[in-house]
Amino acid sequence: MDSVLLTWKLRLQEVKFLSQVCTANKWWAGLGKAPQPCSFICPWVPVAGLEVALTDFQSAWNNVQHHTDEISSDRLLVRRGQAFNITLYFRNRGFQPGLDNIIFVAETGPLPDLSNGTRALFSLTGHHGPSSWIVSLETNRASSLEVILCAPPVAAVGRYLLKVHIDSFQGSVKAYQLGEFILLFNPWCPEDSVYLDSEPQRQEYVVNDYGFIYQGNKNWIRPCPWNYGQFEETIIDICLELLDKSLNFQIDPATDCALRGSPIYISRVVCAMINSNDDNGVLNGNWSENYLDGINPAEWTGSVAILKQWHATGCQPVRYGQCWVFAAIMCTVMRCLGIPTRVITNFDSGHDTDGNLIIDEYYDNTGRILENKKKDSVWNFHVWNECWMARKDLPPGYGGWQVLDATPQETSNGLYCCGPASVKAIKEGEVELNYDTAFAFSMVNADCMSWLVYGGKEQKIHWDTNTVGNFISTKSIQSDERDDITENYKYIEGSPQEREVFLKALQKLKAGRPEDPHQADSQHSTPEPRSGDGLWRLHTPSLRPSDIVQVSLKFQLLEPPHMGQDINFVLLALNMSLQFKDLKVNLSAQSLLHDGSPLPPFWQDIAFITLSPEEAKTHSYRIPYSQYSQYLSTDKLIRISALGEEKSSPEKILVTKIITLAYAGIVINVLGAAIVNQPLSIQVLFSNPLSEHVEDCVLTVEGSGLFKKQQRVLIGVLEPQHRASIILESVPFKSGQRQIQANLRSNKFKDIKGYRNVYVDLRL
Repeated sequence: MDSVLLTWKLRLQEVKFLSQVCTANKWWAGLGKAPQPCSFICPWVPVAGLEVALTDFQSAWNNVQHHTDEISSDRLLVRRGQAFNITLYFRNRGFQPGLDNIIFVAETGPLPDLSNGTRALFSLTGHHGPSSWIVSLETNRASSLEVILCAPPVAAVGRYLLKVHIDSFQGSVKAYQLGEFILLFNPWCPEDSVYLDSEPQRQEYVVNDYGFIYQGNKNWIRPCPWNYGQFEETIIDICLELLDKSLNFQIDPATDCALRGSPIYISRVVCAMINSNDDNGVLNGNWSENYLDGINPAEWTGSVAILKQWHATGCQPVRYGQCWVFAAIMCTVMRCLGIPTRVITNFDSGHDTDGNLIIDEYYDNTGRILENKKKDSVWNFHVWNECWMARKDLPPGYGGWQVLDATPQETSNGLYCCGPASVKAIKEGEVELNYDTAFAFSMVNADCMSWLVYGGKEQKIHWDTNTVGNFISTKSIQSDERDDITENYKYIEGSPQEREVFLKALQKLKAGRPEDPHQADSQHSTPEPRSGDGLWRLHTPSLRPSDIVQVSLKFQLLEPPHMGQDINFVLLALNMSLQFKDLKVNLSAQSLLHDGSPLPPFWQDIAFITLSPEEAKTHSYRIPYSQYSQYLSTDKLIRISALGEEKSSPEKILVTKIITLAYAGIVINVLGAAIVNQPLSIQVLFSNPLSEHVEDCVLTVEGSGLFKKQQRVLIGVLEPQHRASIILESVPFKSGQRQIQANLRSNKFKDIKGYRNVYVDLRL
C-alpha cells in the first residue's frame, strides 16, 4: 500500500509541475512578446501533435568534449556542469516554438524524486537556478531539433534515464523515453567540488590509466607497475554496480542515490566496498601467507582482471588483496567516476590500535621481535589513496587532497573504511576533524617505543620519534619518476614544529576520550608533554638521553641483497667513551610480513665484543640462501636485530635493519612501430634467478589499449639460472601513451615484474 501511495505522490508531483509549465508557457507567452500578425499559428487550425521518431545522443562527439571517449563512442557519458548536445528527430512535422512545449525529464535511481534531486523536469522556456538542469535550443530544422542540455555541477552521478513530455497546443501530451546516459564528476568544471585547476594534473590523476605503486623499504624503494584500466570496456558499469551493492544502497536506495552528488559521500561508500569485511566488496584481504584458494596479492598487475572477476562471479569477493591492491582498485573506481585520485605509499607506516600515538614493539633477550599483544605494528610500507575534493564540511583551508584507505584496519562509523581525511589537517595535527584524521595522523607521525620482555617484565629500551612515516611517495605528474610528498604530511622530522604538532594532536586525542583510571600508573601510559626553555619535549625519565649514549651498534650490508644469494653484512660497534666496554650482543634474523608481523627466527648468533676507549670494531656475518630460503615470506623481507648489553650496566642497546631481497626484472621489447589496429609483436625476456629449478611458472602480460584481456602464458619448469623469451602478438586499439605490465610467478617466487611504455600512433 505504501508503494502505491508513493507512486501516486510522484505522479501528482509530475502532473503539478507539467500543469505549471504548460500554464506558464502557452504559445503567446512562449513568444516573449505580444503576437504580431502572421507570426503565430491560429489556435483553431488543427495541427497534429509533435511525435518523436528517434534520438541522436551524439555520443561520439559529446564524449570527446567530456573526456570520456576512451570509455565508449557508442554510449553517452557526460560530466556534470558541462553542456552536451542531443538531436530529436520527429515523425510528422517540425518543432514549432509557439505551439509545442517540450519538457525534459532526467531520472536516476530506483525511486526518482523531485524533492531529493534524483528527478529533474526542465523545459526550453523554463527558468533555471544554479542547481537546475538546463536545456536550450541549438538548431531547429524542418523535422529535427538539436538542443543543449547541462546537468548542474552538484547533480548526483550515476546512470540516468532521459525522457520528454511533449505538450502541443491541441492539449495532447505525449511521453517518450529517449534513452540512458551516465553522468560523472567533472574535475574540468570550476563549480564542481572535485575541480582541479591544472590540466597536467587532470591528465595524470583522472585520465592516465597506468602508474606505479611503490614498494620495498625506505632504503630500497622499487616501482611496481600497475594497469588501472579505468576506461576499459565494462569498467564504468562495474563501478556503478559497486555503488548499488553497497550497504547504504541496500538499506535506503533513495537516500543513497540522492547523496551521490557528494564526493565525500561517494568516497566513503567506495572505500568500504573495496574490501569485503562488511559486505560483498571487491576484495578479500589476506596476510596469512596461505593463498591456496585464491591469488597471491603479489601476482596482480592490474585492476581490470579483479573487477571483471568480481562482476562475473555475481559480486563475490576476489581472493586476495593487500594494501597496494586495495588502493589500486580504489584508484581505478574513483578515476572512472571522475574524482582525481592518486596512490600513495608510506614507508614505515604506523598502525596505532589504541589511539595514543605510540607504536609499541616487543623484543626478547635474543633480539627477536615478538608478536605484538596490542596489535600495534609498523608496516614496512603501507599504501592508500588521495582524492581531490572541496571540504565544505570542514573549516576553510582543508580541501584539496584527502586520505582514503580501503585496507580494512579499523572501523569508521561501524564500517571498515578510512577517510576522507584532509592531508592539511594531518600535517597540522587537527585530529578531531572528519573523517578518521587521528588514525591517518598516527600512520605518518606516531612515535615508536621498543620494549624488552624478560622474566615476565617489560623494560623500555628505546624511544624513537623518527621511525614512523618516511619517504611518502607517489608517481610524478606525466613522468615515471617518484615524487616524495612527505612534507605534505608532516613538518621536518625532529623539528620544533613537528614536535609541537605531535603534542597538539596528542592533547586533542586525550581531551576527546574519558580518563582510564587503570592507566594512570601504567608504564604504557600516553607520554605527557612538558615545557622548558621555551620548547616542547617528551618526558621520558626511564630512557637514557641520546646525548650520553656511550656505545652504538649499526648494521651495514656488504653488497645489495639479491634473491637466491647469500646475505653478507657487518655489525659495527663503536665505543664513544673514554672507558673500556665489554658487550654481549645477541643477534637474530627472521622474516616479516609487510604489515610488520614477525615469523619465527631462522638464524641466531651471539657476539662478545671488547672495545677500547673510542674504538670501533666490525664483526662480519653471512646468512646462506639455503638457510633463509625456506623461511622467506612472499614479501621477501628479513629483519636482522642485535640486542647489546654492557656487563657493568643494565642499559640495553637495540639496532635493527630490514632487508628486502631483489630480483632481476622482466625485460619487454616492442618489435616495430605501434599503430592502432595494426599487428604488433612484443618480446618478453625473463629468467629464473635461483640456483635451483622452479616449477608452475606462469607469465601474465596486460596493458590497457593494447590487449583486450590479460594474457596468461603457462611456462612450466625453468632450470636454474635459465633465461627464456617469448613473442606475444597484439593489435593496439587505443592511441596515445600506453604501458605493458608483466609478472612471472612460480612455486618459489611470485612477483618478478617488468614494464615497458609504448606510444601508439593513430595511423601510419
